[in-house]
Amino acid sequence: MEAQKGGKRRLVLGIFAQVDAGKTTLSEALLYKTGALRTLGRVDRGDAHLDTHELERARGITIFSKQARFETERLAVTLLDTPGHADFAPEAERVMPVIDCALLLVSGTDGVQGHTLTLWRLLQHYGVPVVLFFNKMDLPGADRAALLADARTALSDRCAALDDAESVALSSEALLEHFLNTGALDDALAADAVAKRELFPCLFGSARQLDGIDELLRALECLAPVPVYPAELSARVYQIAHDLQGNRLTFLKVTGGTLAVRSAVRCHRPDGEPLEAKVTQLRLYSGAEFEAVQQVPAGDVCAALGLSGLLAGDTLGDAAPDRGAALEPVMSYCIRLPADLDPQLALPKLRLLEEEEPQLRMVWDARLREIRVQLMGAVQLEILQSLIRMRFGWDVTFDTGRISYRETIAAPVEGVGHFEPLRHYAEVHLILAPLPQGSGLVFDTVCSEDVLDRNWQRLILTHLQEKQHLGVLTGSPVTDLRITLAAGRAHLKHTEGGDFRQATYRAVRQGLMKAESILLEPYYAFRLTVPPEQIGRAISDIRAKSGSFDPPVETPGGTLLQGRAPVSELRDYARDVAAYTRGRGRLSCEVAGYFPCHNTEAVVAALAYDPAADLENTPDSVFCSHGAGITIPWDQVEENMHLESVLRPKPAAAPAAAPRVRTQNLDLDEKELQRIIEREFGPQKTPLYRPPAAKAEAAVTLPPRRKEYLIVDGYNMIFAWDGLREQAGYDLSGARERLLDLLSNYCGFHPCELIVVFDSYRVRGGTGSRSSHNNLRVVYTQEDESADLYIETLVGKIGKNYAVRVATSDALIQLSALRSGVLRVSAAELERELERTNGEIAAVLRRLREEARHAAGQESPLRALDPKSNPDKEEPI
Repeated sequence: MEAQKGGKRRLVLGIFAQVDAGKTTLSEALLYKTGALRTLGRVDRGDAHLDTHELERARGITIFSKQARFETERLAVTLLDTPGHADFAPEAERVMPVIDCALLLVSGTDGVQGHTLTLWRLLQHYGVPVVLFFNKMDLPGADRAALLADARTALSDRCAALDDAESVALSSEALLEHFLNTGALDDALAADAVAKRELFPCLFGSARQLDGIDELLRALECLAPVPVYPAELSARVYQIAHDLQGNRLTFLKVTGGTLAVRSAVRCHRPDGEPLEAKVTQLRLYSGAEFEAVQQVPAGDVCAALGLSGLLAGDTLGDAAPDRGAALEPVMSYCIRLPADLDPQLALPKLRLLEEEEPQLRMVWDARLREIRVQLMGAVQLEILQSLIRMRFGWDVTFDTGRISYRETIAAPVEGVGHFEPLRHYAEVHLILAPLPQGSGLVFDTVCSEDVLDRNWQRLILTHLQEKQHLGVLTGSPVTDLRITLAAGRAHLKHTEGGDFRQATYRAVRQGLMKAESILLEPYYAFRLTVPPEQIGRAISDIRAKSGSFDPPVETPGGTLLQGRAPVSELRDYARDVAAYTRGRGRLSCEVAGYFPCHNTEAVVAALAYDPAADLENTPDSVFCSHGAGITIPWDQVEENMHLESVLRPKPAAAPAAAPRVRTQNLDLDEKELQRIIEREFGPQKTPLYRPPAAKAEAAVTLPPRRKEYLIVDGYNMIFAWDGLREQAGYDLSGARERLLDLLSNYCGFHPCELIVVFDSYRVRGGTGSRSSHNNLRVVYTQEDESADLYIETLVGKIGKNYAVRVATSDALIQLSALRSGVLRVSAAELERELERTNGEIAAVLRRLREEARHAAGQESPLRALDPKSNPDKEEPI
């Protein structure tokens, strides 16, 4: 259904512009013309309706996004005014996912500038329909034809003046066909073309003189698209702020259903688990004033109180997760606090500013005991300094700043993390593989649930997402990587959630230590316009700065050079351009992304980062030895890990090789098991028994045969054997009975004391039980008693006096069995043994039937069917 307000369509309109293009003045004009304001405010007088913050009034620029509300005959509009300075571009970007249409303002005296191009590409990135307004057309130098040609060249050839019907008709086939048939434009078809970004209407005027404002309002009524919203509740958060009383305001757009006060909503975080929250108040803001309401329908923007856990980009209800921001700060500054202020006490308060401006990214460097913040530029630095003084009363300063680097790797590598202090256990194997430039971090799993339970896998993926993983060259964040969970191991009793956090972090770091790392630095995409006689100097400078560029192009304003160069080289180049061109040159830059660093060795040497000394991001693992945890260096982890490598090729097995013990999560032969036993429990104190070589003439006296025991881990067999595992999925009790029948049949043919142990560790109030099933003993453990603990205790009691075998694929039980000197049988081996036994039983039964028939004088049916046993019978053709 369409969003309506008293018969009027709801429209969320975002207004964007390069700084000083007159954006705030245009907002004032729209509010005044529609009756929302009685008097016009002015930026130079400091009384603009939307510049409500003290810093905005003092500096005369928009710093924070604001809301204003006005109505026309057909529209109820929420206007989102955004900052125009390039340093605050992330603030402008955050509103783009929630607007229905963008009003892009271009200065009539300056034309399309560098930041205008940045805004255009961002609007294209988010698929937002755009209406262009060329302002300041009353000033000298404003040439309508030149401006329109500039827009068609720099932005899109579908930019068309609304009073030029032929140009508008050429933007889409439907419009053109209608125009050719009728000689007029159709508003519905034009609006559809705007919604599909096939048409970008262009209007001209002067906001200060109120010229062209009525035409702009009529164009918005006719052409601005208004989406259809679903009935289910959904919303998208785009801004966090605090009012004068310190209340936390969550600004959001309702994208479906109706959001009401006291309603409990399900919130989604891109990097965390969903959470439940309750709305305590809803406000509709216009400038600094607001109206408290009980509910907000789809298509409207509001501020909600009570949603304390949400940040910009989070969603409510059925809204799809938000895509990541396209803009990223490329500079990092150290905040120098007053001498009497502890940085760790200041950090929580600074985090409040990070909530309002997520791109600040406050980072605590424990090694240097300093707080670093990421910013877009010098103006944002000054604003942050003033904000900290106003909010917290601290006079802070900043260092000169440094480039924010990133790191990636050249080829796939396996990372292993093991965490096993006393009574803890977790091992994680990750595959780190490079992705194309700009992909960011992608997390995935290919680990079988037979190897590691789904809940543990989800926990590992959560731990991968919750931390900013640092590279090993400079300690910069890693990017453009796919991190895949390939294998992992948990212990039924001793593993806790925090164990996998430690193992996961260490696995990422260990993989990075092994990999060939690549240092990435940010690059600018630049547009450099200089007089023709200065193009040689410009080309020489760009080459010296490790930049690349396209062939120069002659334009009416001079010679244009476009290309890409490192941010570190172009930081102060605009000043040089102004100097050697005597003010006639113009340089505009926008961040183009991260690419391989042009001077890696110099940067690595200057930063002097030691990854082994970074204890917060250690690559080492913790193993258990002699009952205590010991730290194993990262380059020795693979020699001690419990799981097999997932990338290392497995050697071809020799034909006569001894069978390997198959466990649920690892393959270990006898020598490997012995090495683990010696590492865990110390060297063998007494020599292993070896029978003396018997002399030929001496009679050999065999010891009496000891009573045989076979102890079976019941659930381990059920979930290791295909047939039983499938049945257990829908009938666990039936799978247990089937297992007992199979083992009873086996025990009848191979006499032994057979004990089947079922784990009832998690049965609350369970006292355990001991019973018989035909010729078997069946044990159900009590609460807090696992099957491996029961088997370990039983083996310790009877292992020295009886011939004991333990059937399980749990490696820890196998290790305990090895230590006690008893034999071990894996689940696969016992299954094959049962199959052989069934074959032997069938053969015995056939022989007995043959003997019975022979005794009765009857010919064997099998013999009668055999042609070789009846020479007179013809063989079939």
